[in-house]
Amino acid sequence: MNRSLVLLCFLFLSLLACQDFARSENVVAVDEQHAEPLQDEFSKERRDMVEQQIRARGVRDDKVLKAMWKVSRHLFVPESHWEFAYADTPLPIGLNQTISQPFIVAYMTEAAKISSKDKVLEIGTGSGYQAAVLGEIANEVYTIEIVPELARQSGSLLKELGYKNVFAKEGNGYLGWPEHAPFDAIIVTAAPDEVPKPLIEQLAVGGIMVIPVGTSYQEMMLLTKTKEGVTEKRTIPVRFVPMTGKPGS
Repeated sequence: MNRSLVLLCFLFLSLLACQDFARSENVVAVDEQHAEPLQDEFSKERRDMVEQQIRARGVRDDKVLKAMWKVSRHLFVPESHWEFAYADTPLPIGLNQTISQPFIVAYMTEAAKISSKDKVLEIGTGSGYQAAVLGEIANEVYTIEIVPELARQSGSLLKELGYKNVFAKEGNGYLGWPEHAPFDAIIVTAAPDEVPKPLIEQLAVGGIMVIPVGTSYQEMMLLTKTKEGVTEKRTIPVRFVPMTGKPGS
């Protein structure tokens, strides 16, 4: 075999080796992207929740999937309910309040189209789970809870878990948080009978509000604020606890 042919064979084999290495690097990147950030007794349940309940139903935003994978839902429910923490269901958190079904949390978060630069308002902190998920994605999260005991508990838990970009307070969600407006996104986790006007006013132009609306029958609404006004889109039927604190009621 002449020298030129040997050199050509060497180059060809080198190219194949480089391609195999590139493929293996891609596999590692994908594995790392979907690796569980926290290894604990619920790691498998959390992985199954993301894959079977959330991704399988059409949520595709990687930021949302990673956040749902990272946040330990069991820490946001009473310890007596830990065995059900990653089940496809809402759960009671006390004081006649609930933590939303995991898919709904992911659905609302994806629908809000939140970026890492955004400032987000959440109405209805509850136990703090949705706020924690938002805190994994947004730059700043402002969350309001009307039930004093829940506000104290969730605020303490979020601080304990290290969410320095999540700011919680006790207050009336109907009034929003005007000191920090406008917000790039607003997520409401309780159902009013109509969209509160102060929240529309505090939504930035180009921002999205995700809110369940209704009494006996509720629908998820996506409101987008433009320079010309507000557009509305109704999506899926839902069931949330009623939003309390409506002025004049």
